[in-house]
Amino acid sequence: MTTPHREIRKPRQEHSVPWFWPFAAAIEFGEEGLRLFQDNVAFLTAAHLINAPLAPEWATPNRIDLELDTMRLRDFSTQRSSPRSTPVLIDPPYAGHSSSIADYAKGQSLVETLRAAGHDRIFVMDWKSATTDMKDYDIDKYLAEINVVVDDLRIPVHLVGLCQGGWMSAMYASRFPGRVRSLVLAGAPIDTSAGNGPIKQMAHRLPMGAYRDLVAAGGGRMRGEVMLAGWKNMHPGEQYLSKYIDLYEHIEDKCYVARSEHFERWYENPIDLPGRYYLQAIEELFKANRFAKGEFIGLGRKLSLKDIKVPLYLLAGEADDITTKEQMFEAEHLVGTIQSAIVKKLAPGGHIGLFMGSKALAETWSEIGHWMKSHENG
Repeated sequence: MTTPHREIRKPRQEHSVPWFWPFAAAIEFGEEGLRLFQDNVAFLTAAHLINAPLAPEWATPNRIDLELDTMRLRDFSTQRSSPRSTPVLIDPPYAGHSSSIADYAKGQSLVETLRAAGHDRIFVMDWKSATTDMKDYDIDKYLAEINVVVDDLRIPVHLVGLCQGGWMSAMYASRFPGRVRSLVLAGAPIDTSAGNGPIKQMAHRLPMGAYRDLVAAGGGRMRGEVMLAGWKNMHPGEQYLSKYIDLYEHIEDKCYVARSEHFERWYENPIDLPGRYYLQAIEELFKANRFAKGEFIGLGRKLSLKDIKVPLYLLAGEADDITTKEQMFEAEHLVGTIQSAIVKKLAPGGHIGLFMGSKALAETWSEIGHWMKSHENG
């Protein structure tokens, strides 16, 4: 027997003072007022959970293998894994959100997908939120600690870089080419001068003084909540109004509410970045594009993308407004990898969905997992 469909109604007028919203809506809707009042109370409870959520969690059991200044190395290896198997090392974005995007939820986990593709040794770099003591860490500090991780794993790795973790992984592969078996870059701004996305525009329009002021206001750190506000302002209608209207409309759909709360646990818990690292990335990478030009100095050497000669997989999102496909695919012409060993794919969807969307994981990342297995022996 099917349950009769009950039309979901929203208040006809915006009630701009949240304190009075449930009561105003109840009055406005007359005979349905009591039910609407109850729905609004449920909405306010759910809205609080998505606006001030608990800390994000990891979906797959793991253990901390290394504790370093910049990260915790999480080991997702299965019991049947062999130390001779080529490890997969995932470098998540260190751009204001938790690294748990690599293992977001059951059915939406890159770790889970790569396991299903036959990888038994999987490690994720869980980047730490910057404390005051970390405010002077620079890009070299992060490259050095990635090298500690790879050194500890003892054999070359399949390196998977997501977004900011992509340019960091490309830097590492340029600096230590013999330590990478294959390289996967997804949604990574390698050539920041390519295309004309909003991030490129923001980086070039604002003078460095504005970025320095933001870091100074954070006591030497770039505070996560400031960056989050910046991302939200790229889609203000969606971030500040639509998601709450959607939540209101689906308040009786417990699965929808649970999914919303789970996403907000990740999205609304931003992490802080060292001010020196952040300003270096803005000035040298996003403004001057020195890495793509072969002018960036990493751990004492000028880094050249031409030194990357390993099999390379480039993945971009069709609707990605954080990293445009041009910034990603231009890497094809900058690296030293032979053309036949480069795979390029443009996947449907936007930036975040590229790393944890069910469709992208099932179709594209499963393919990438098998592609890496085909390069297991170099």
